[in-house]
Amino acid sequence: MQIPLDQFEQYIDETILKRGLSYFKNGQVNEPEEITPGVYEAIVEGSEDYTVQLKIKNGNITEHICDCPYDMGPVCKHVTAVIFYLQQEQLELKQKNSSKKSTKERKTGKPKTVAGQVNELLDKISHEELRQFILEKTKNDSSFRNLFLSSFAYQNTSESKELYLKQVKSILRTAAGRDEYIDWSASRRVGNAIDELVETAQKHFENNHFKSAVFICCAVMEEMTEALQYADDSNGDIGGSIDLAYNLLHDITSQELPEEIRTLLFEYCLSSFEKRIYSGWDWDLGMLHLASQMLKDEDEAQKIIAFLDKVQRSDYAQEEAQRIKLQILKKTKGEKEAGKFIEENLSNSSFRREAIANAMQDKDYEKAISIAQDGVRHDIKDKPGLAKEWYDWLLKIAIAQNEKDKIIEYARFLFIDNFRHEQDYYKLMKSNVEPESWNDFVEGILKDVKAQKRWLNFELITRIYITEEWWGRLMELIEQNPSLTTIEQYEKYLAKDYSDKLVQLYTNGIIEYMKNNISRSHYQTACRYLRRMIKLGAREKADKIIQSFRKEYPQRRALMEELNRV
Repeated sequence: MQIPLDQFEQYIDETILKRGLSYFKNGQVNEPEEITPGVYEAIVEGSEDYTVQLKIKNGNITEHICDCPYDMGPVCKHVTAVIFYLQQEQLELKQKNSSKKSTKERKTGKPKTVAGQVNELLDKISHEELRQFILEKTKNDSSFRNLFLSSFAYQNTSESKELYLKQVKSILRTAAGRDEYIDWSASRRVGNAIDELVETAQKHFENNHFKSAVFICCAVMEEMTEALQYADDSNGDIGGSIDLAYNLLHDITSQELPEEIRTLLFEYCLSSFEKRIYSGWDWDLGMLHLASQMLKDEDEAQKIIAFLDKVQRSDYAQEEAQRIKLQILKKTKGEKEAGKFIEENLSNSSFRREAIANAMQDKDYEKAISIAQDGVRHDIKDKPGLAKEWYDWLLKIAIAQNEKDKIIEYARFLFIDNFRHEQDYYKLMKSNVEPESWNDFVEGILKDVKAQKRWLNFELITRIYITEEWWGRLMELIEQNPSLTTIEQYEKYLAKDYSDKLVQLYTNGIIEYMKNNISRSHYQTACRYLRRMIKLGAREKADKIIQSFRKEYPQRRALMEELNRV
């Protein structure tokens, strides 16, 4: 879970936030140390001292680790305390000096981070001691051995993909049960171990050790794709690891690679497609996409196209194959040939989109209209959502031509029938309909919306009432649909003129809600609505409800506790 630094409070449980803030304010966070660019480490003092490490990139916490035993949620109080430390200036917070220092700590200063301790030891131990330590660890710890071998394999002239295939297989074997199946929890461990391996590949990539990075990624993709057949990947850990490896390969193809590496990866992409290693998965065609990124001449282009022409699977696969072919044509034949290919394959929605945009850019509006209208005819039956997109293009064209009648026609249709609003259709209508005709026009829209009787229509109607400030009609609609969430959603518009009616709706809703729900979370929800009543000035009525609940449900201890907090 990535956590934006400037919004971290929204991503952390309220109780953990309070505890983390308390740790920070009490001076229990030692100043974080940036051990590598973007990686911060700090000691947080408590009943024991714990080490927290945060990885920060582009203002987001991308990874957070604490060596405390907390496992009740994604973020512990120690991590939270360090975040408060890093954000103290923005939040205008102050940390007081920690009074909780042992005699030893007062003598030696602040506790050292793990990185500080490691650096101190590396300065002191000899080369031979370090060598012996590594030899012992590689003999007895397979995880360390794999990490060591993958980190320095580029130094080995006989390095190959097979080395990493063995490592991935070893990780998978260790996780598999007696029935050779990897269950949900084991999949999580596998994902973490493989992610570390891909992280090693990332470091190789950053250090221009491209061959090592390619071998690791290809090995991970092959073995983990096969593992999907005998693993519970409901959490996406295994698929996520494959995506990481594929994305890194994509990054590698964007570089100016040595010819040896380019050829190695290009041939792997083609052979993996031919051998159907990733058949049935998006990575299958993804390999041809990677190859298209690296091709250098017409012969290589034709090899890829020959494979693309054989794709006969789903509509999605064929469209993806066409998109790859288009990129190849742009690269080898130029924009003119690519344009012809687009015109010949307008059933591909991405091509149709590009063709309309190109026609509009050339101000060839008749062509743009023709392509969009053809899209409506092509997709209205089987892909109505896509047909709405072509209507939206027709609206854009009408706006470009300043065709008021067409703007009103398309905006009205899309406002009523399109659940994805690409533009503010209501605003467009209002700015193009004559003011003296507007009210009648809106009443016509309301009539058509109500006639359709869809779940979406309630939201459309309330939007109209709010925009037109028809508060009486909005209140009537809420009274007809008096769910607690609905009352709360529209309360801000109605509180000024209809607070008494809202209080009555809340009263009825809360009483009914308590009849059907019995957990603490439900009690907390009911109490939240009681507080809404109090904010509306109905303290007496809220107290009466509370008293009635105390009489009716005296055995519900959790409810009594929550009522005490109102």
